[in-house]
Amino acid sequence: MELNSLYQEVILDHYKRPHHKGLVVGDIQVHHINPSCGDEITLSLKLDGEKVSNITWDGMGCSISQASVSIMSDLLIDKSVSEAASILDAFVEMMQSKGQSEGDENVLEDGVALAG
Repeated sequence: MELNSLYQEVILDHYKRPHHKGLVVGDIQVHHINPSCGDEITLSLKLDGEKVSNITWDGMGCSISQASVSIMSDLLIDKSVSEAASILDAFVEMMQSKGQSEGDENVLEDGVALAG
């Protein structure tokens, strides 16, 4: 299977069957709107000490924005706050690279391994 087809399949799967969608009030909640396209996400994190114990979200937008938050949520649950920050930084860098960065499999785990 071609890499582009695999990426499209993963994006469509997370868009059609998003993980952790359904906002539940947590310890930290953020809301962001992308003014250039209108995508909108509200994200809620539940912490257990210094560990991200749950992430829930709701929003609307294109398939890529919805799939991104679904994949990112999978990557951050059960991580320490510092690990989650590192993963988030690497995830954003990969997403903003426009396909130029393959991402660090040691940091992004299954988010990169899906493409391998």
